[in-house]
Amino acid sequence: MSKDDEYDYLFKVVLIGDSGVGKSNLLSRFTRNDFNLDSKSTIGVEFATRSIEVDSKTIKAQIWDTAGQERYRAITSAYYRGAVGALLVYDIAKHLTYENVTRWLKELRDHADSNIVIMLVGNKSDLRHLRAVPMEEAKNFATENGLSFIETSALDSTNVEQAFQQILTEIYRIVSHKALESAPDANQPRAGAQIIVPSDNDAKESGSKCC
Repeated sequence: MSKDDEYDYLFKVVLIGDSGVGKSNLLSRFTRNDFNLDSKSTIGVEFATRSIEVDSKTIKAQIWDTAGQERYRAITSAYYRGAVGALLVYDIAKHLTYENVTRWLKELRDHADSNIVIMLVGNKSDLRHLRAVPMEEAKNFATENGLSFIETSALDSTNVEQAFQQILTEIYRIVSHKALESAPDANQPRAGAQIIVPSDNDAKESGSKCC
């Protein structure tokens, strides 16, 4: 077994939001510490993995990035299956992407597990001089809808690590608590999500491997 296959929990986390808000760069920044200024719109679905440590447990995150364009919506509805976490991303410099958060949240509620952990992410915080979405407005929306909230910049790495660490830790706390309540052996690690491996037709793995 390779080191990459050694983990205590496996969590599927999805990135959703309008096209162009920076989902792919958040994924590549977290999994490969990479940023591509000329990244093209995602076609269909892709995913990458990275493992982190929480309470001396190894959490392997499989993070899925979906195309924000409407014509790929048929693919994305299936990709919510098995997800235990979601980052709902908008661009702080484009108010329309924030307005569409409501629609994305409804889609998430319709297709994902009712207990999914959701974080609202205002990306491109480096564009503060072009800010179109007040932070307090987004914070209030998150509070009203039971979401956590953070602003990030995939460009300069601000809060990217913190965002993923926070949501994965929250998922771990929920899953491990449930395991303690229901498992005969409280030390038995349980996978947090069913991982739906995409077919070659609708997804590609970015090939990222980490620790």
